[in-house]
Amino acid sequence: MDQSPAVGFEALSSFQPSPAVGACCLALSSLLGPKVSFPHTKPYIDSMNSYFSQQNAALRPLCVVSPTDADDVSTTIVSIAQASSLLSITDKSQCHFAIRSGGHTSLISEASNIQDGITIDLSGLNTIRLSDDQTTASVGVGATWGEVYSYLDSLNLSVAGGRAAQVGVGGLTLGGGISYHSPRYGWTCDTVSEFEIVLPNGTIVHATEEEHPDLTMALRGGSANFGIVTEVKLRAFKQGSVWGGHVYYPLETINDQLRAFESFNTARGYDDSNLLISDCTHRCGDRQLNVVITHGTTVDMLNATYLRWKSSLPEIEDVRGIVWSVSLEPLPPAIYARAPRKNALGLSNTTGSQVVTLLSATWEDETDDERIYNTARALFEGIEEDARRLNNYESFLYLNYAADWQDPIASYGESSIEMLKRVSRDVDPEGLFRKDRD
Repeated sequence: MDQSPAVGFEALSSFQPSPAVGACCLALSSLLGPKVSFPHTKPYIDSMNSYFSQQNAALRPLCVVSPTDADDVSTTIVSIAQASSLLSITDKSQCHFAIRSGGHTSLISEASNIQDGITIDLSGLNTIRLSDDQTTASVGVGATWGEVYSYLDSLNLSVAGGRAAQVGVGGLTLGGGISYHSPRYGWTCDTVSEFEIVLPNGTIVHATEEEHPDLTMALRGGSANFGIVTEVKLRAFKQGSVWGGHVYYPLETINDQLRAFESFNTARGYDDSNLLISDCTHRCGDRQLNVVITHGTTVDMLNATYLRWKSSLPEIEDVRGIVWSVSLEPLPPAIYARAPRKNALGLSNTTGSQVVTLLSATWEDETDDERIYNTARALFEGIEEDARRLNNYESFLYLNYAADWQDPIASYGESSIEMLKRVSRDVDPEGLFRKDRD
């Protein structure tokens, strides 16, 4: 499937930005020179063409900032704040900006690109450095996991990173991060010993559990709400050959498949060297939607989820280029219970083996968007209804899979939310990174 959607040149001239955004772009251009690009220029177009989803690629920022180090990021943040202040704009959110690392998210609510605003493209922050003792890898957030693995493979090393080569390091890590190695090492964010972050005031901080412990905890699952993370120091480990691949079974054997999945996910003495993901797929497109829910692993719940997916097919099967794939991803205690009080995910009171159920939908035409979104919402409302009825409901929503209408941070629970708000107020008193500016 083509994951580099094309951008039409004719659409690049339709801008109606606010004066604040224009002032910010001009200020940034004077400070960073060619690292700031505008419509019709090759760097700008290349950035737009590199998004995973067509929806994000279709958005048109007024300018794209492409920093190459933390100092550039600091200059960018300070310039945005100062330009807003000089214009006497009390609500700095009028100078809208979005932050991207790999640009792989399907979210379109200013998550990695923005219409008529400023996009900060971190793909130039892609350095990879190994410590002398080869126990940690310092990785720029703009690197992709494919680049990280290519670097480490030759040394027989690995990290607990993403499962798709084109996914960016930054977004996956700050959203939690489920890895093929997670049963042994936990969430990707839990394997980060140090975050290099540019705070909203432009200060560059190296956050660890010893220095800035609250900020470190907030960054493990709290996403990009506290500044711009520029580099993460990941635990590295020896890794030899890995056996893996795809096995396809007909839907006629679905009951046996679901029983095998339950047995695998709930086995006493869960084998942390293995990982199984079950998919139900329907045919390929380039508009993207992810939706997520978490629930228990009973056969009744798994079968109910399958039946909900199957019953939704008639609603979308005539959509051009449709892929309507549901994945069942194990979330055993081996993953979420390794460091539950050292991250923001709010799973410290969760028990038993859970399942992260993900809908991955792709299609071709914008005219089908409403039907796809409505069908997806109805599907997941039905799955949630079944989970509650079968006493299998878990409120946690994995941030990296969430749809625009879902609120994963709210699913972390009151204690985690209060911690995140406190850290946000501490590091961002002016609310530059807060939409509500509480």
